[in-house]
Amino acid sequence: MTEQQDQPILACRDMSCLIKARPQPLKVLQHIDFSVRRRTALGIVGESGAGKSMLIKSIMGIAPGSVHVEGHITVDGEDLSAMKPRDRARFIGRKVGIVFQNPMTSLNPYVPVGRQITEACRQHLGLSGDAARQRAIDLLTVVGIADPEDCYDYYPHHFSGGMKQRIMIAAGLICQPDLLIADEATTALDVTVQKEVLDLLQTIQQERQMSMILVSHNLGVVAGRTDEILVLYGGHIVEYGPTSDVFRNPRHRYTEALLSAMPQMDQPAHTRLRTIPGQPPSLVNQPPGCPFAPRCSAAEGPCHVSMPEMKSGVDNRHRFACHFPLEQTASPAIRQDIITEGGLAHG
Repeated sequence: MTEQQDQPILACRDMSCLIKARPQPLKVLQHIDFSVRRRTALGIVGESGAGKSMLIKSIMGIAPGSVHVEGHITVDGEDLSAMKPRDRARFIGRKVGIVFQNPMTSLNPYVPVGRQITEACRQHLGLSGDAARQRAIDLLTVVGIADPEDCYDYYPHHFSGGMKQRIMIAAGLICQPDLLIADEATTALDVTVQKEVLDLLQTIQQERQMSMILVSHNLGVVAGRTDEILVLYGGHIVEYGPTSDVFRNPRHRYTEALLSAMPQMDQPAHTRLRTIPGQPPSLVNQPPGCPFAPRCSAAEGPCHVSMPEMKSGVDNRHRFACHFPLEQTASPAIRQDIITEGGLAHG
């Protein structure tokens, strides 16, 4: 394997995001370290407010102007922080595609979908109108849109929610990116359509040999569709490792709480669902120590004082930030069922 092939397509090193505010900046993300290997899929999960969308916006260079990003973000070996905004936008446009979370609001209702799909490749790749149109029609076929030549000139209101999301996937693929980011790509879709969209994303990722990031608040979405999982909480990475390891043997209490909150197929009818007590931490009054400590039944003195450092498992790939990590988990068979089935029916 060559050095370039071994190099991750995306790497974030000691990255932090601060919102400029008074009397002091708000810490949205703190000391984020992860990478996405080529031809693999990474799942990023966490509750609302964990920092998932801000992480993606910071990578794409579309975070609000009030956000200050520190640290290093590299794509295909190039440090984005060293680029001018226009050069960065052009580089990211060619290398990274994105599918935004709500297809109902992501498409401009006054512009035909074909023009919206081809906008990126005409701007970043310099394709002519005819070449861009043909590429868009080919992609509409790939994502399962019937009569793509006619649909190219249709407006968003002609399509259902699931079809709109397929159009968004086509737009994300139009520049033939090395990395595709799906940010809550199944928001507002029913469970059946969610599965169709997620299966489509997985198939395209594997067939095109590209990398992918699936962002979701639902562990079931990333189960069976990713190689690694990154769990965010309160702006920190609390667990990160191979998907199978994290599901079978979660080490952080928050990850275990998320897994326990997922309904199981073999539960009796009307079984009360398990919940995580308390609320996610506030950006304004962030507690010292581990951000999950106020909600954790196992928290002790050190948890309320200092943020635990990342620890590694035996193989150095499964990492977690917990003063008192779990040593033994629930039945691996339950985890395997979620992994095998893809988890959507459970979540």
